[in-house]
Amino acid sequence: QEKLDMSTYPVESIRNFSIIAHVDHGKSTLADRLLEITGTIAKTDRNKQVLDKLQVERERGITVKAQSASLFYSHEGVNYLLNLIDTPGHVDFSYEVSRSLSACQGVILVVDANEGIQAQTVANFYLAFEAQLAIIPVINKIDLKNADPERVEKQIEKLFDIPIDECVRISAKQGTNVEKVLQKVIEKIPPPHCNTADPLKALVFDSTFDHYRGVIANIALFGGEIQKGHKIVSAHTKKRYEVNEVGILTPNEQPTHKLYAGQVGYLVAGMKEVTEAQIGDTLFSYKQPVEPLPGFKSAKPMVFAGMYPVDQTEYNNLKSALERLTLNDSSVTVHRDSSLALGAGWRLGFLGLLHMEVFNQRLEQEYNMSVILTAPTVPYKAILSSAKLIKEYGKVEITIINPAQFPDKLSVSEYLEPTVLGTIVTPHEYIGKIIALCQDRRAVQKDMLYIDEHRVMLKYLFPLNEIVVDFYDALKSLSSGYASFDYEDAGYQAADLIKMDILLNGNPVEELATIIHNDKAYATGKFLCERLKDAIPRQLFEIAIQAAIGKKIIARETLKAYRKNVVAKCYGGDITRRMKLLKRQAEGKKLMRKIGNVEVPRDAFIRVLKRQTDK
Repeated sequence: QEKLDMSTYPVESIRNFSIIAHVDHGKSTLADRLLEITGTIAKTDRNKQVLDKLQVERERGITVKAQSASLFYSHEGVNYLLNLIDTPGHVDFSYEVSRSLSACQGVILVVDANEGIQAQTVANFYLAFEAQLAIIPVINKIDLKNADPERVEKQIEKLFDIPIDECVRISAKQGTNVEKVLQKVIEKIPPPHCNTADPLKALVFDSTFDHYRGVIANIALFGGEIQKGHKIVSAHTKKRYEVNEVGILTPNEQPTHKLYAGQVGYLVAGMKEVTEAQIGDTLFSYKQPVEPLPGFKSAKPMVFAGMYPVDQTEYNNLKSALERLTLNDSSVTVHRDSSLALGAGWRLGFLGLLHMEVFNQRLEQEYNMSVILTAPTVPYKAILSSAKLIKEYGKVEITIINPAQFPDKLSVSEYLEPTVLGTIVTPHEYIGKIIALCQDRRAVQKDMLYIDEHRVMLKYLFPLNEIVVDFYDALKSLSSGYASFDYEDAGYQAADLIKMDILLNGNPVEELATIIHNDKAYATGKFLCERLKDAIPRQLFEIAIQAAIGKKIIARETLKAYRKNVVAKCYGGDITRRMKLLKRQAEGKKLMRKIGNVEVPRDAFIRVLKRQTDK
């Protein structure tokens, strides 16, 4: 491949922007059209979501990773270099969005003319607004027969204070008016503030792992220039590297001679270790050290799940697969963990349930790893009151992730649970059902606002553990799929938490202990006992499966014993004969139950601990 010369694009003719929107409002389709218009990819009918490269994205039809591409476009006789970043729309991947915005000076805010403004539109708008980026509102899907662009324009003006005449109406699928978007980008979005004469300063905003070349880092240059053979240093690890290759992504990699300030591209510098290309790291020339750029604030995991190899011999392979995948998806937090039932594994923190499913799917598809995922939990906190425990932990407030570490009620002044501030945007006819659902989930209403005569925006304070498993699904089914939901972290609040133990014949099973809110204890206890009754194989003696809080039993199921038919040999005769035989059998069973201990097979644990998809 012939290398491109990037020096013909000075800083003034560079525009860095990303496309943000709610799920399915047409970001990736708009990106396809922009790539076609600028001649970056050939025009064919097969261009559907070209930037969604992962198998997961193709199968589910959603964007998971932000992808960047460089476009060349001439406007009024000047050649421009436009760096576009296509971002995901789901709330679980808002970390990708906020990272992408750090490499941009402006955004295209896409709104579906049919659906209007939805929860993620609001959330993403505020992300861009706080980053002080230029915002270009675009109303997409005007070719649909139910499209109502006027209504959407009014919503945009009311909620975001953007004048109606700034909105561009397009149809990304048919390509109507898309040229106009490019012209707006050039007029409205400012060029990056930086200079080629400054020392080299590059921000790593994404990275992937290639088996042959090591780590490939996506970088945005905030100063200076970079070329093959340069010696660079990472601000995070302080290691020195020699640059092997630089280039731009025109979705595919295109090597160039140099990259200059203001441009966005990729860099291969022989980083062998997965941990070396930290996202948010600053690279600089080793002769001219610079002040590192403010990185990204690390993502706050909202949902924790245990991940264990199906077979312990796979542990090391799974470890390297996890390392490579977390390099590409840096919002997952990983801690070593071991469980008595499932062996050594990890406790992973995700931003949401979809994030967890996608991560699991990528492990299976990209690394052929099959794993056991335990049911998702959230991190609780406890404020200790006993001096002995405070001394042991070295602090008053401790975080509890594993139920085994749950401190006793006597030594704690209060327990705290994480809360989130949820925004629900819904058509007004579903409002009664949704308020009932929220109250059932212990939520507190904070605000209610009519966006226009049909749509309502509700704000609720939710306990995180109430929404983590199936709230989103319940909301979608109540509102026929029209309501949208988005949440942000809202700190911790005091809660009445308890630890629930599961007893088999009076012996606690440590692996099945859970931390739970007092109100929900009975229902969960009953549910767990019923599942265990199905999962544990019957023995020759009776097994009592109980859920207990401290000494108090709240639910019980009994697994009957296998018994031999001892009265088969009696034909007629007196009833006392039968009674004697049955009594003798009962005494034997009683003795057996005293000395027999219940071995719970591993697959029974897996069946109970695994996430329930069927319920």
